[in-house]
Amino acid sequence: MLVSEFDYELPSELIAQHPAPERTASRLLHLDAANGAIEDLAFADFPALVGPRDALVLNDTRVVRARLAGRRASGGKVEVLVERVLEDSRTALGGAREALALVRASRSVRPGGELVVGDGVRATVLGREGELYRVRFSEDVNAVLERCGAVPLPPYIRHAPQPEDAARYQTVYAAVPGAVAAPTSGLHFDAAMLERVAARGVRIAKLTLHVGSGTFQPVRTANVEEHRMHGERYAIPGETMRAIEGRRVLAVGTTSLRALETAALTGALSGETDLFIHPGFRFRVVERLLTNFHLPRSSLLMLAAAFAGLANIRRAYAHAVERRYRFYSYGDAMLIERAA
Repeated sequence: MLVSEFDYELPSELIAQHPAPERTASRLLHLDAANGAIEDLAFADFPALVGPRDALVLNDTRVVRARLAGRRASGGKVEVLVERVLEDSRTALGGAREALALVRASRSVRPGGELVVGDGVRATVLGREGELYRVRFSEDVNAVLERCGAVPLPPYIRHAPQPEDAARYQTVYAAVPGAVAAPTSGLHFDAAMLERVAARGVRIAKLTLHVGSGTFQPVRTANVEEHRMHGERYAIPGETMRAIEGRRVLAVGTTSLRALETAALTGALSGETDLFIHPGFRFRVVERLLTNFHLPRSSLLMLAAAFAGLANIRRAYAHAVERRYRFYSYGDAMLIERAA
């Protein structure tokens, strides 16, 4: 299958730059992949679409202030995006000192290179691990991020992080720090909406998948099957597996879906997943998917096409563009009933 089959034209003005005034004020496109029916709704209608048969699975990862501005010790601006704090690098002085990170600079950095980030924290580049660099900080990485880091907004959001982003680029149920990108379909819920859903008899359960920066990486191969996914850490509590048993599973976001389907494939309720879901994948757990609208040629769009059928996704996206839906992280939502 060619990556070019997952391309589409999107007017730039439809890329949402700011969240809706209220979390639940977005629109909701409802796609029934069994018959191809498309329905335009408001997200406020979501509770009417669920009931006692359903289990709603949320990803409770919390976005950390992972973006650090800095410079080379010899001069020249750099930006460090901490992908993962390496807990096995804890020292007797307390705290973890090493992390895997993306390092953006006008010239590539080399092992042994010295950086200065935040308020004067020194960081040494130890070497490359795939597309990431292993970096050693002069003090605890988590403390540095808390003190000096900025919200790591996606690259298609053009403004610098603002006070509203610290709250709105985070789900109301975020609990476990470790993500560098939000599980964005969860951004549409507020506490009152979750209470309305629970009042409908829906079982609400949670898992954790720490979203990595690779979620924004384009698929660079010509053939879909040649793409290799980045790894992301996940953990599914046993109580969540018990909660979904015998129910119609509605995954809130592609991250929740990937964690559940990984567990079904491997039998492991925690670990690291690089599961790449594209058309032809056989779903074992998830029957309904709440998601946002995804970038052209992205692995997330391929997942949605696997779930709904590529023809259905093409029609739904064309419909969304025509009806001026808002796209990407701060955009509108889509509820997909899985294709047979």
